[in-house]
Amino acid sequence: MSFFEIHDPVFGQYVMGNAPVKQIATGFDWVEGPVWFGDAGCLLFSDIPNNRILRWTPEAGVTTYRHPSNYANGHTRDRQGRLVSCEHGLRRVTRTELDGRVTVIADSYDGKPLNSPNDVVVKSDGSIWFSDPHYGIMTNYEGFASPQENPCVVYRADPETGALDVMVGDMNCPNGLAFSPDESLLYVADTGRMFSDDAQHVRVYDVIGDGVENGRLFHKIDPGVADGIRVDTDGNLWSSAADGVHCIAPDGRLLGKILVPELVSNICFGGRAKHELYITATTSVYRVTLNRAGVQFP
Repeated sequence: MSFFEIHDPVFGQYVMGNAPVKQIATGFDWVEGPVWFGDAGCLLFSDIPNNRILRWTPEAGVTTYRHPSNYANGHTRDRQGRLVSCEHGLRRVTRTELDGRVTVIADSYDGKPLNSPNDVVVKSDGSIWFSDPHYGIMTNYEGFASPQENPCVVYRADPETGALDVMVGDMNCPNGLAFSPDESLLYVADTGRMFSDDAQHVRVYDVIGDGVENGRLFHKIDPGVADGIRVDTDGNLWSSAADGVHCIAPDGRLLGKILVPELVSNICFGGRAKHELYITATTSVYRVTLNRAGVQFP
């Protein structure tokens, strides 16, 4: 059985034939938001419909990290190592302080509640960028069905004041986010194709100061749509897809695929050298060792 599909010979250097795609946990309803804590040797991820954040370690397997989680979805860590989370239930972005206290980063814009923050990244200047589509308020499955009062956009929270500014407003349902290694580019996945045929899959923007310019199509995922995305140290973009994880070169070419037997929602790099790719896929979590390192802080 082959776990990989090579579209460019360079992808053969990124994967190893004796490193299988392994299912490390299963039995969930819809898993999302993986984030690696190297200092704790654990992976955190969300089981959204069951309103919990779970913790996986090689020694103990899966345990509960937080329940209820306010239907948390995406997570990341800031440069101080704190957990930053997107919560569908309370329609907010939070930070878990090192002493366990939870600080609200954002829960409204222009006097109206956010939709359902989905994915989040933290820039080196401390600013917090997050996508705010409407998935968590469409039904009661991943949150609470509620009226939508703000458009689906990407926000930037100022590191000093917490003030929100709209960074990306030209997409149907912005979802996964990733900066290029030098932070000169912002990649944004658009899962709005589920609702509109004209929605693009992944767009890229030039980061200029505290904003972005020159949004353009970067890559169209096929099959499915791009959801969670990450970059490696060479600037390749790794994206979830309907058949697994796709690796895309900085110029937008598909290099290859990691084949996964379930619909993939999100990914993150981890392990002792950030060379393991952790994959959340519908009811399960998978792991594969790569000959490539991801960009992740800390």
